[in-house]
Amino acid sequence: MSNITVAKSAGFCFGVTRAVEMAYDAIATQKPLYCYGQLIHNKTVTDDLAQKGLQVVEDLEGLTEGTLLIRSHGVGEDLYKQAKAQGLEILDGTCPFVKKIHDIVHEKKAEGLGIIIVGDGTHPEVIGINGWCDNSAVILASVEEAQTKEIPPMPCYAVVVQTTFRQEKFDKILQILQERGIQMQVHQTICSATEKRQQEAETLSQKMDAMVVIGGKNSSNTQKLVEICAKNCRNTVHIETKCDLVLNNFKRGDRIGVTAGASTPPAIIKEVVVTMSEALENAVQNLEGSEETTFAQMLEESLVTLHTGDVVKGIVISVSDTEEVSVNLHYKSDGIIARGEFSSDPTVIPSKTVQPGDEIEVFVVRVNDGDGNVMLSRKRIEAQKGMEEIEEAYNNKAVVTGQVTQVVKGGLIAVVNGVNVFIPSSQVSNRFIEDLSVFNGQELEFNIIEMDRVKRRIIGGRKALVEQEIAAKRAALFETIQAGTKATGTVSRLTDFGAFVDLGGVDGLIHISEMSWGRISNPREVLKEGQTVEVFVLDVDKEKGKISLSLKDADKNPWKLAAEKYSVGSVVEGKVVRMVPFGAFVELEAGVDGLVHISQIANKHVVKPEDELKVGEVIKVKVLEVNPDQKKISLSKRQAEAPAEATEEAAEETTEA
Repeated sequence: MSNITVAKSAGFCFGVTRAVEMAYDAIATQKPLYCYGQLIHNKTVTDDLAQKGLQVVEDLEGLTEGTLLIRSHGVGEDLYKQAKAQGLEILDGTCPFVKKIHDIVHEKKAEGLGIIIVGDGTHPEVIGINGWCDNSAVILASVEEAQTKEIPPMPCYAVVVQTTFRQEKFDKILQILQERGIQMQVHQTICSATEKRQQEAETLSQKMDAMVVIGGKNSSNTQKLVEICAKNCRNTVHIETKCDLVLNNFKRGDRIGVTAGASTPPAIIKEVVVTMSEALENAVQNLEGSEETTFAQMLEESLVTLHTGDVVKGIVISVSDTEEVSVNLHYKSDGIIARGEFSSDPTVIPSKTVQPGDEIEVFVVRVNDGDGNVMLSRKRIEAQKGMEEIEEAYNNKAVVTGQVTQVVKGGLIAVVNGVNVFIPSSQVSNRFIEDLSVFNGQELEFNIIEMDRVKRRIIGGRKALVEQEIAAKRAALFETIQAGTKATGTVSRLTDFGAFVDLGGVDGLIHISEMSWGRISNPREVLKEGQTVEVFVLDVDKEKGKISLSLKDADKNPWKLAAEKYSVGSVVEGKVVRMVPFGAFVELEAGVDGLVHISQIANKHVVKPEDELKVGEVIKVKVLEVNPDQKKISLSKRQAEAPAEATEEAAEETTEA
């Protein structure tokens, strides 16, 4: 007894199903209805549509009214413009996978890139793609053409590939282009459904005694299935309908595999399998009954059944201006993902996340919203999966990563795999942070410290993680840091007595006296929080965990040159900076002060320095003595202001004596 196995993905792909559904729906309401070229590569389907009123045209000449149905293989940009100019309504049946390629070549051509299309140049799909880049593309149909065809010099080419092309062959062509030195941006545009169908054909044909491939003679994807099966199974036959079957090609006991191209309806596959089964007295795997089937029934049978709460996969058809996503579900109606149901993260933009042709998993919210649409949610899928992952992390005390989307009263809201997690302000860090808005939009790592799945109450905490991280950094820093070296850090906190600098997990202190060689009254005169500074390490106390720092470079100590700059007897200018009962301190330069003793302020008795001087006043003083080691300079205002004659007389008296 023979055994017949049908490939799971044999027959209509979602793009063909969509185009055929569109055609049957439009026949009843759109009069007249035209299709530019054959809607799909299946004569049985196209003949049935023609009988019901779909008129196939090869050009638009003379058409001024009605609706033009664009075939699933797509057409060039000029045809859209011509149809609109002639007043025709457009019903676009282009496969979303193909439409995605149109968008790529149109965009890349506008950016100044050359276009390479890998595929059959005579196929409607490739012709249509070329029409979206001004028919300027280099088309490569084979490995030989990739080796020999002239490719005009361009800084860079965008490479796309026909949706039904074989991946193995495409990879070889890319390798040749690379060897030829072509600069490329490669876009993998082989349809995932096509790739899956070909992989199944490859696997199935290796196990079978005979293979039957069903599909149109001019169908590119069917021809590729024939090529794949024939490589593995010598007894491979290609038929369009059951009428092409030659049953003596098979014998009882054969293992027979069946696959079909993307344009082959389920009814035709059923008829072929039933015919072989009856002839070979075999039960059919994976298919039912053999009753006569109309195309309307065929379409109905090919559709899935949906229920509220189902999780299903679909193909993105389009993303609207309002960021509403249309999804083909292989159901009688398309599904809609509203903007608010796309993601838990309000910053996610659907049009930047998914493109037409992408396969996505969705949750069925309602099968019918009242207008016949299926309402879907991607956000709920995220939440379901995210909740499971969060629960696993909670049980295993693992670290999770979430993006902060809101700053709320008492803490932060972070999204982890579509699930909102509340992080209390006390758990954001190991210290109090006054302004939590600095975390908005950031990705944070934290633990799940509390979880109630029923109440959907999930609490996250970073405090322990931060403390662990700081402890590790402290240990590493204290192993390497030494007094007398330089370090770079960030000012983390300012106080009246100094500044704390984060050296990488450990704060060191710059005392106010170590901030400048000059005189400052507040650290904020020199530094600001968040500033990156280079510091000198004065002392490291590992036991107490303290590090003393300085901003003062010892090589720039102004006292090193003080004896030369302020020689005894010279008269210089300085600013009064401080008063004491016994005199006034005068700043000669930043870091160098000298003392004018009260007896050297004026040529008269002075009771208080304030009677003669004011803080901030600039005065001339004479240098009486310099002691760099003790950082002392004695100055005289009285002698600096003495008349020259008096000075000379004093000098003569000194000489005579």
